[in-house]
Amino acid sequence: MHRRLLAVSDLHVAYPENRAIVEALKPVTPGDWLLVAGDVGERLADITWALRLLAGRFERVVWVPGNHELWTRPDEPLELRGVERYEHLVSVCRELGVLTPEDDYPLWEGTGGPVRIVPLFLLYDYTFLPKGYPTKESALAYAHETGIVCTDEYMLHPDPYPTRDAWCRARVELTERRLAELDDGVPLVFVNHYPLVREPTDILRYPQFAQWCGTTATRDWHRRHPTAAMIYGHLHIPRVTWHDGVRFEEVSLGYPREWQPRPGDRSLPREVLPQD
Repeated sequence: MHRRLLAVSDLHVAYPENRAIVEALKPVTPGDWLLVAGDVGERLADITWALRLLAGRFERVVWVPGNHELWTRPDEPLELRGVERYEHLVSVCRELGVLTPEDDYPLWEGTGGPVRIVPLFLLYDYTFLPKGYPTKESALAYAHETGIVCTDEYMLHPDPYPTRDAWCRARVELTERRLAELDDGVPLVFVNHYPLVREPTDILRYPQFAQWCGTTATRDWHRRHPTAAMIYGHLHIPRVTWHDGVRFEEVSLGYPREWQPRPGDRSLPREVLPQD
C-alpha cells in the first residue's frame, strides 16, 4: 500500500462553495496524512467543523494557523485575542487528535519517506518590503495610500505582545531552538502558512502586500536544515517553485472567485510525497 503525504491550505470554509469541496476531501489511499497550511476559516465553529471532518478521514492531520484563524471577529461568541486565541485553537486540535506547531515533530514513514514533518507558526514581521520603501513605516504608509492593506491590521491582535512583528520574532526564536535540537539527519518537510523565502511573493499583483507574507529571518532555513519540501499557502497562487534545489509548493484553494475561473487541474489535496 502506497501511503501518501498530502497537503492543502486556505480552505476558507465560510464560503458554501469551499465548504462543499472540503466535504468531498478524502484520502487517496488508507493511511494518508494531510497537512493543512492555515486559513481553514475565521470562526471557531467553522475551523472546528473542518478539522473534525478531516481528522475523521485521514490517518493523521497536521495543522498550522493562518492569519484568518487568528482574527478576532466582532461576531465571534468567544472573544479571544492574540496568544490566547492561538492557544485555544491548539487545545481544540488536541481534542480532535490534530497535530499543531506545539507538538513533537512527527515522523512520516510512508512512500517517499521517512521525513520529519515540521509544522510552523511564525507570523510575519514586515521585512518583505516593496521596492523603494526601506522601512516598515514607509511600506505601511504606501499600502494605506494605495488601499492595499491586509485585514490583519484591524483584526489580528498580538496580545500580550506589543506588535505582530514582536510576536513573530518570539516565534522564530522559539522555533530555531527546537530545530537546533534535531540531529538525526532525517529530511524535513516544513509546513507554514507563509513561504520561508521572499521570492514566491514576487508574483503578487500588488507588491505592497508582501509585507504580510513572511519574514526574512527564515530565508536560509531550507539550506541550514536537510529539507525535502516546503509547503505553504496564503498567496492563493497554487504552484511549485524551486529555491536552492528545494521544492516550495503553494497548496491553497483560495476564494471561489479565484479558483472557479482558474484553468487546469484544481484537484485537492495536493501530493507532497511520493514525488517523481
